[in-house]
Amino acid sequence: MYLKNTWYVACTPDEIVGKPLGRRICGEAMVFFRGPDDQVTAVEDFCPHRGAPLSLGFMRDGHLVCGYHGLTMGPEGKCVSMPGQRVAGIPAIRRFPVIERYGFIWVWAGDAELADPAKLHHLPWAEDPQWAYGGGLYHIQCDYRLMIDNLMDLTHETYVHASSIGQPEIEEAAPATRVEGDEVVTSRFMENIKAPPFWQAALRGNGLADDVPCDRWQICRFTPPSHVLIEVGVAHAGHGGYDADAQYKASSIVVDFITPETETSIWYFWGMARNFKPHDAALTATIQAGQGKIFSEDLEMLEAQQRNLLAQPERRLLKLNIDAGGVQSRKILDRLLEREVQERAALVAARAAASGTAAGTAATRPATVIHPVTQGSH
Repeated sequence: MYLKNTWYVACTPDEIVGKPLGRRICGEAMVFFRGPDDQVTAVEDFCPHRGAPLSLGFMRDGHLVCGYHGLTMGPEGKCVSMPGQRVAGIPAIRRFPVIERYGFIWVWAGDAELADPAKLHHLPWAEDPQWAYGGGLYHIQCDYRLMIDNLMDLTHETYVHASSIGQPEIEEAAPATRVEGDEVVTSRFMENIKAPPFWQAALRGNGLADDVPCDRWQICRFTPPSHVLIEVGVAHAGHGGYDADAQYKASSIVVDFITPETETSIWYFWGMARNFKPHDAALTATIQAGQGKIFSEDLEMLEAQQRNLLAQPERRLLKLNIDAGGVQSRKILDRLLEREVQERAALVAARAAASGTAAGTAATRPATVIHPVTQGSH
């Protein structure tokens, strides 16, 4: 029910400072750590000795030491030492491709040979000093697609976030949805309205009056596998709205990276990137705290929704015009999931053919005798 041959945000660098991090992603138990060269690595969270989670161990000289019997794992997924034991014959464990970029650590949960760094989602603002970013992480017990639905239909802000970003004008402004290849864009524009509390604070933070009529916009962009970036902002009315000059507005990008843990749980990396007063750390902290409270309100609703759906799986749900963004996003996911199944079948067939060729070649070679070694260690 989720794509695996793609890049997901796995964690942030601060989560693996001097320690391993265990995290289940797309049903795969992984452990993340920094190797001897300070590069991030990810291997399956399974000690080949007795099956203990490697994430319960500790780091020593850039190697991961199992907390059960001291088996020491290198960044390639190969055991490098163990007290009083030869380790050359211990099989390697699975290694997952990882990339550290844009302030996140990304992982490819599927077939390693298909991992393509060029397919990593491009975030130009993350490498631009004129932008600031602050965010956090929530562990939520819901299907990842429910979060995509939530973010592609912001009508719920009027009710779930009434004290911060919600206002009646949101549901009064009809959204427009379009599909551009594998991307879905849902837009909503409001004119000559009062800014809600969160955006009043943002206007003040940018040195602008917060008690004058404003234009407001929300442009939600879904891209596979489960990323939703939302252009949001307000501008003093009469200056062009979304296209207003920077001196009249406060605008940002709401960043939502939704990483499936299981079929009914997610790692939700949320944040906001802004291009006004990027060096104001206090403003970043204020926005981050406010946004964290807003998203915590979503958490409660989504988990309750998931419990209802699990209790009554036969119930059919309505699809209204406001649901177009989520519906189109799911259609793209279904199409890509079907394509991934076909690609994986082709890959398995290719592996089988290659294995058959290798076996045939090996059969023509003389046998090799391996003599047992009775002492020493590696």
